[in-house]
Order: sequence, then structure tokens, then C-alpha cells
Amino acid sequence: MNDATAASRWDGALVTSALALTAIGVVMNYSTTAALAMGEPFPPLALRHAAGVLGALCVAFVVSRLPVVFWERFALWAWLAGGIALAATLVMGIEANGARRWLAIPGLPVALQAAEPARLATVLAVALVLSRATPRVIDTHGLLLRVGLLVAPPVLLLLLQPDFGSAVILCAVVGLLLFGAGLPFRRLALPAGLGLLGAGAYVAARPYALARVRGFLDPWQTAHSEGFQLVQSFVAFGRGGSLGVGLGDGRQKLFYLPEAHTDFILSVVAEELGLVGVLVVLGAFAALCWAGLRIARHATTPFARLLATGATGLIVLPALCNGAVVMGLLPTTGLTLPLLSHGSNSLLCTAAAIGILLRIGSDADREAQTGSPRWRSRHA
Repeated sequence: MNDATAASRWDGALVTSALALTAIGVVMNYSTTAALAMGEPFPPLALRHAAGVLGALCVAFVVSRLPVVFWERFALWAWLAGGIALAATLVMGIEANGARRWLAIPGLPVALQAAEPARLATVLAVALVLSRATPRVIDTHGLLLRVGLLVAPPVLLLLLQPDFGSAVILCAVVGLLLFGAGLPFRRLALPAGLGLLGAGAYVAARPYALARVRGFLDPWQTAHSEGFQLVQSFVAFGRGGSLGVGLGDGRQKLFYLPEAHTDFILSVVAEELGLVGVLVVLGAFAALCWAGLRIARHATTPFARLLATGATGLIVLPALCNGAVVMGLLPTTGLTLPLLSHGSNSLLCTAAAIGILLRIGSDADREAQTGSPRWRSRHA
């Protein structure tokens, strides 16, 4: 069966939820940025987002046609390239708002946020190492050490930018991969506890991180400083009510809510489309999560199963964190909302993850249709 036939069997729930979120993102980016464009019929930021969406669709299609063995062969090379990009960002990256997260690409009008591809590359490498482990060694210190050697360098480089949110997401996805590979939960408790202690020490040592925690714990007392962004998000949710004030009629995006088109775009959704709009967005992410984990469950090889699990985590976990931040359930992390927030780097890497899921799902469907014996988990 050729790739064209396999592509016709893409997972419907995955495609529908991803396209729905992308369409909502296009509409909300236009609504959020049009008011700042001083009457221009085609706001530059909205056009940039639309161009990013077109690029993301191309990336998802191309990646969906690559065999899974391609990622298996080049996983470690991708990890190395991601680490080099993170290191280069620290040395010659663009500094903004006290962080050095962007790497200028000569000849291109856009900059690379190395954290996005580095997270995906690390998931590829960890999935490869875990897929080659036998049940006898899955619960050994040696395997955990190998995984730690893959995860520690990118996490350290992310913290040095600093990009605490991306580092936490990467650690969480790797924990998900370890659990999916068959590591007992009790063995995950110690690394998770050490990670929490390390996160606490990092926050205590960084004034900007402490300020975010203060703004989270008591936003109304710090409404004119650390808590300003969160308070404005609360106002957006309060104004929106059940059905919203109407698409395009929100006020918080008019210089009240910082980063309205990126980190806090869900707050704009809440104000203009109300609780109904927020539930539609969260429901679409829930459907995407269900589809991704179902694809992982039916994957044809151990590597494909772990890669599908990691790809799903790279999309859903940032979405959960972003939603929790704008609702005041977590301190501000700087994570965007995948497929909705403005930013080509996030769009393209999310599209790559979706393309990987589409390919793994089509491979599993093809084997089911032809009656070929499929791989079954040794840890089941």
C-alpha cells in the first residue's frame, strides 16, 4: 500500500480536533490583533499567523508521509542538533524581557525558538532508548541514568535561558514516557520528588520567578505589579460570562491584557466567546489527547508507541498548563497555547507532532486492514 492510501486513513478525531483548534486560533488571532493594527484591513500579526498556519499544514502533511523508521534512525542526531541550537541561543541569541530564547536565522525574517524543536528531539531520543530496553532492564538504575543523560543537557540549557516552563514540560513528558515504557510508579516517585525540590530551589534563587509566584498567590494585592496580568485575565473571564460579549468586542485585548495574542489568548476566547468557547477549546484538546493515546495504544512497534505517547504529551501538557495559568491555577510559565497562540515556532513543531501521530495511526490501521500480526506490548 502506498503513502497516498495510508494518508486516506488518517485518524478522524485527531484531524478534526487539530483543524478545529487551528481554525479557532486563526479567528482569535485576527480578533486580538486587528484592534492593534490601527484600522488596517489585514493586520500584520494576523497575516503572520495565517502564514504560519499554512506552513504548519505543509509540515504536518510532509511529516505524515515519513516512515516511523526515519525518526528511529535520526533520533539521536535530532537530539544533538536540538542541543546545539539551545547552546547557540545562549551564546548569540536575541535577548528580550530578560531572557535569551530566540536565535536569529540569517536570510529569514523569523527567529527560531530552539526550545520547541529541542523538546521534540529529546522525546525522540528518549523514546528510542526506552524502546530498545528489555522488560528485565526497564526497572534498572542504568536505564534511568541513560535517560537522565539525554534529558539533563537540554533541561539545563533551557533553565539558563531562562525558560522554566519548557524545562518542566520536557521533564513531565519524559516522566510520561517512562511510565508508558513500563517503569513502576514507585520508581518515578523519587525522581519526581527531586524534581520538585529542584524547581523550588530554582524559583527561590530567581527574582523573576519569585515575582510570578507572588502574583499567583495573591494577584489582587499585587494587581499593579506582579499580579497585573492574572487580574486582567480574571476580568476577561468575568466579562465573558456564559456566552461572551461577542467576537471582536472584547476590551481586555486593548492594552489591558499583556501578551493577549500569545500566552493569554484563552482569556480573549473567554471574554468574547464565553464559557461555551472555552469549553469548546478544552473539549477539542481532550479529543486530541484521546485520539493520540488511542493511536499510541494501537502502534505497531515499541518505538512508535512511545513516540506517539510523547507527541501527544508535547501538545496536551502545554495546553493544560496554559489553561491553568490563565485561570489562576498555576503561576505564569510563559507557555503558549498550542495551535491557538501566535507564533510560528510553536505551530510548526505542533504540526510535526501531529504529522507523526497521523503516520503512526495510518500504519496501525494499514496492518489491521491487511490482517498482518501487530506488535503487542511486552509490558502488558
